[in-house]
Amino acid sequence: MSQFIKIYPENPSEKEIARVVKILKEGGLIIYPTDTVYGLGCDITNTKALERIAKIKGIKLEKANFSFICHDLSNISDYVKQIDTSTFKILKRALPGPYTFILPGNNNLPKEFKKKTTVGIRVPDNNIALEIVKMLGNPIVSTSIHDEDEVLEYSTDPELIFEKWQNLVDLVIDGGYGDNHASTIIDLSDGEPVVIREGKGSLDIL
Repeated sequence: MSQFIKIYPENPSEKEIARVVKILKEGGLIIYPTDTVYGLGCDITNTKALERIAKIKGIKLEKANFSFICHDLSNISDYVKQIDTSTFKILKRALPGPYTFILPGNNNLPKEFKKKTTVGIRVPDNNIALEIVKMLGNPIVSTSIHDEDEVLEYSTDPELIFEKWQNLVDLVIDGGYGDNHASTIIDLSDGEPVVIREGKGSLDIL
Protein backbone atom coordinates (compact mmCIF):
# COMPACT_ATOMS: atom_id res chain seq x y z
CA MET A 1 0.00 0.00 0.00
CA SER A 2 1.32 3.39 -0.96
CA GLN A 3 2.10 5.89 1.80
CA PHE A 4 0.97 9.53 1.87
CA ILE A 5 2.99 11.85 4.08
CA LYS A 6 2.91 15.56 4.77
CA ILE A 7 6.25 17.38 4.77
CA TYR A 8 6.51 21.15 5.25
CA PRO A 9 8.81 22.79 2.68
CA GLU A 10 9.87 25.63 5.00
CA ASN A 11 11.38 23.20 7.50
CA PRO A 12 11.31 19.58 6.31
CA SER A 13 11.21 17.05 9.16
CA GLU A 14 14.41 15.02 9.25
CA LYS A 15 12.45 11.98 10.40
CA GLU A 16 10.06 12.18 7.43
CA ILE A 17 12.92 12.79 4.97
CA ALA A 18 14.63 9.67 6.39
CA ARG A 19 11.42 7.72 5.75
CA VAL A 20 11.46 8.83 2.11
CA VAL A 21 15.15 7.99 1.72
CA LYS A 22 14.60 4.49 3.16
CA ILE A 23 11.92 3.83 0.52
CA LEU A 24 14.23 5.12 -2.24
CA LYS A 25 17.11 2.92 -1.04
CA GLU A 26 14.77 -0.08 -1.12
CA GLY A 27 14.01 0.62 -4.78
CA GLY A 28 10.74 2.47 -4.20
CA LEU A 29 9.17 5.15 -6.37
CA ILE A 30 8.11 8.48 -4.92
CA ILE A 31 6.12 11.50 -6.03
CA TYR A 32 7.54 14.65 -4.53
CA PRO A 33 7.27 18.44 -4.83
CA THR A 34 9.76 20.62 -6.69
CA ASP A 35 9.75 24.36 -7.41
CA THR A 36 7.69 23.62 -10.54
CA VAL A 37 5.43 20.60 -10.98
CA TYR A 38 5.32 17.45 -8.85
CA GLY A 39 7.85 14.86 -9.97
CA LEU A 40 8.03 11.09 -10.09
CA GLY A 41 11.41 9.91 -8.90
CA CYS A 42 13.66 7.08 -7.76
CA ASP A 43 17.27 6.45 -6.77
CA ILE A 44 19.45 6.74 -9.91
CA THR A 45 21.54 3.77 -8.78
CA ASN A 46 18.60 1.34 -8.65
CA THR A 47 18.01 -0.40 -11.99
CA LYS A 48 14.69 -2.03 -11.01
CA ALA A 49 13.26 1.30 -9.89
CA LEU A 50 14.44 3.00 -13.10
CA GLU A 51 12.76 0.26 -15.12
CA ARG A 52 9.51 0.74 -13.20
CA ILE A 53 9.47 4.46 -14.02
CA ALA A 54 10.21 3.81 -17.70
CA LYS A 55 7.35 1.28 -17.77
CA ILE A 56 4.93 3.79 -16.19
CA LYS A 57 5.97 6.36 -18.80
CA GLY A 58 5.63 3.77 -21.57
CA ILE A 59 9.19 4.16 -22.83
CA LYS A 60 12.33 2.05 -23.05
CA LEU A 61 14.74 2.89 -20.25
CA GLU A 62 17.70 3.52 -22.56
CA LYS A 63 15.62 6.00 -24.56
CA ALA A 64 14.26 7.86 -21.52
CA ASN A 65 15.20 11.50 -21.05
CA PHE A 66 15.02 11.68 -17.29
CA SER A 67 16.50 14.57 -15.34
CA PHE A 68 18.80 14.16 -12.36
CA ILE A 69 17.79 16.10 -9.27
CA CYS A 70 21.01 17.22 -7.60
CA HIS A 71 21.59 18.90 -4.27
CA ASP A 72 23.97 21.60 -5.50
CA LEU A 73 26.52 22.51 -8.16
CA SER A 74 29.28 20.31 -6.72
CA ASN A 75 26.87 17.37 -6.97
CA ILE A 76 26.44 18.15 -10.69
CA SER A 77 30.17 17.74 -11.41
CA ASP A 78 29.91 14.05 -10.46
CA TYR A 79 27.94 13.36 -13.64
CA VAL A 80 28.89 16.00 -16.20
CA LYS A 81 32.12 16.75 -18.04
CA GLN A 82 34.12 19.74 -16.94
CA ILE A 83 32.19 22.87 -17.83
CA ASP A 84 33.62 26.15 -19.04
CA THR A 85 33.43 29.41 -17.13
CA SER A 86 30.52 30.93 -19.06
CA THR A 87 28.40 27.79 -18.56
CA PHE A 88 29.29 27.73 -14.87
CA LYS A 89 28.22 31.38 -14.51
CA ILE A 90 24.81 30.61 -16.04
CA LEU A 91 24.33 27.66 -13.68
CA LYS A 92 25.39 29.74 -10.69
CA ARG A 93 22.91 32.49 -11.60
CA ALA A 94 20.05 30.07 -12.20
CA LEU A 95 20.35 27.43 -9.50
CA PRO A 96 18.64 26.49 -7.32
CA GLY A 97 15.70 27.38 -9.55
CA PRO A 98 13.04 26.22 -12.03
CA TYR A 99 15.46 25.14 -14.77
CA THR A 100 16.61 21.91 -16.38
CA PHE A 101 20.06 22.21 -17.95
CA ILE A 102 21.22 19.74 -20.57
CA LEU A 103 24.94 19.18 -20.12
CA PRO A 104 27.52 16.75 -21.55
CA GLY A 105 27.56 13.59 -19.41
CA ASN A 106 30.76 12.01 -18.13
CA ASN A 107 31.79 8.39 -17.49
CA ASN A 108 30.18 8.30 -14.03
CA LEU A 109 26.64 8.11 -15.40
CA PRO A 110 24.78 5.02 -14.14
CA LYS A 111 25.10 2.09 -16.55
CA GLU A 112 21.54 2.57 -17.82
CA PHE A 113 22.54 5.99 -19.17
CA LYS A 114 26.02 5.13 -20.47
CA LYS A 115 24.98 5.48 -24.11
CA LYS A 116 23.79 9.03 -23.54
CA THR A 117 26.11 11.87 -24.39
CA THR A 118 24.11 14.42 -22.40
CA VAL A 119 22.21 14.54 -19.13
CA GLY A 120 19.45 16.85 -17.84
CA ILE A 121 20.33 18.36 -14.48
CA ARG A 122 18.03 20.10 -12.00
CA VAL A 123 18.66 21.78 -8.66
CA PRO A 124 15.12 22.80 -7.69
CA ASP A 125 14.46 25.62 -5.26
CA ASN A 126 12.52 23.32 -2.95
CA ASN A 127 13.84 22.23 0.44
CA ILE A 128 12.01 18.89 0.42
CA ALA A 129 13.59 17.75 -2.86
CA LEU A 130 17.02 19.07 -1.86
CA GLU A 131 16.98 17.43 1.59
CA ILE A 132 15.98 14.08 0.06
CA VAL A 133 18.94 14.00 -2.36
CA LYS A 134 21.29 15.33 0.33
CA MET A 135 20.37 12.54 2.75
CA LEU A 136 20.28 9.91 0.00
CA GLY A 137 23.85 10.81 -0.98
CA ASN A 138 23.25 10.78 -4.75
CA PRO A 139 20.73 12.32 -7.18
CA ILE A 140 17.28 10.99 -7.83
CA VAL A 141 16.09 10.52 -11.36
CA SER A 142 13.03 12.58 -12.08
CA THR A 143 10.24 13.01 -14.58
CA SER A 144 7.17 15.26 -14.40
CA ILE A 145 3.80 13.71 -13.77
CA HIS A 146 1.44 14.62 -16.58
CA ASP A 147 -2.31 14.75 -16.35
CA GLU A 148 -4.81 13.53 -18.89
CA ASP A 149 -6.80 16.70 -18.32
CA GLU A 150 -6.06 18.90 -21.32
CA VAL A 151 -6.78 22.12 -19.48
CA LEU A 152 -4.48 21.36 -16.58
CA GLU A 153 -1.45 19.60 -17.94
CA TYR A 154 0.02 18.90 -14.50
CA SER A 155 -1.68 17.78 -11.27
CA THR A 156 -1.14 20.30 -8.49
CA ASP A 157 -3.23 18.89 -5.62
CA PRO A 158 -1.25 16.25 -3.63
CA GLU A 159 -4.42 14.45 -2.49
CA LEU A 160 -5.63 14.05 -6.07
CA ILE A 161 -2.16 12.95 -7.10
CA PHE A 162 -2.21 10.28 -4.37
CA GLU A 163 -5.67 9.12 -5.45
CA LYS A 164 -4.47 8.67 -9.01
CA TRP A 165 -0.98 7.27 -8.38
CA GLN A 166 -1.27 5.22 -5.20
CA ASN A 167 -1.24 1.90 -7.04
CA LEU A 168 1.84 2.84 -9.09
CA VAL A 169 4.21 4.36 -6.53
CA ASP A 170 5.31 3.61 -2.98
CA LEU A 171 4.99 7.06 -1.49
CA VAL A 172 3.45 10.43 -2.29
CA ILE A 173 4.70 13.50 -0.44
CA ASP A 174 2.24 16.27 0.30
CA GLY A 175 4.44 19.34 0.17
CA GLY A 176 1.55 21.72 -0.50
CA TYR A 177 0.03 22.65 -3.82
CA GLY A 178 2.38 22.29 -6.77
CA ASP A 179 2.79 24.61 -9.71
CA ASN A 180 1.47 23.73 -13.14
CA HIS A 181 4.33 25.36 -15.03
CA ALA A 182 7.17 23.04 -15.91
CA SER A 183 10.83 24.01 -15.75
CA THR A 184 12.58 25.96 -18.48
CA ILE A 185 14.89 23.59 -20.39
CA ILE A 186 18.16 25.02 -21.67
CA ASP A 187 20.70 22.99 -23.63
CA LEU A 188 24.24 23.97 -22.65
CA SER A 189 25.91 20.86 -24.07
CA ASP A 190 27.36 22.62 -27.08
CA GLY A 191 28.74 25.84 -25.66
CA GLU A 192 26.00 28.21 -26.81
CA PRO A 193 22.75 28.11 -24.78
CA VAL A 194 19.75 26.75 -26.73
CA VAL A 195 16.29 27.13 -25.20
CA ILE A 196 14.43 23.84 -25.69
CA ARG A 197 11.32 24.76 -23.70
CA GLU A 198 10.37 28.02 -22.06
CA GLY A 199 8.72 27.27 -18.73
CA LYS A 200 8.69 28.83 -15.29
CA GLY A 201 12.32 29.95 -15.27
CA SER A 202 13.02 33.40 -16.75
CA LEU A 203 15.44 33.61 -19.69
CA ASP A 204 17.08 36.69 -18.14
CA ILE A 205 19.74 34.39 -16.65
CA LEU A 206 21.23 34.04 -20.14
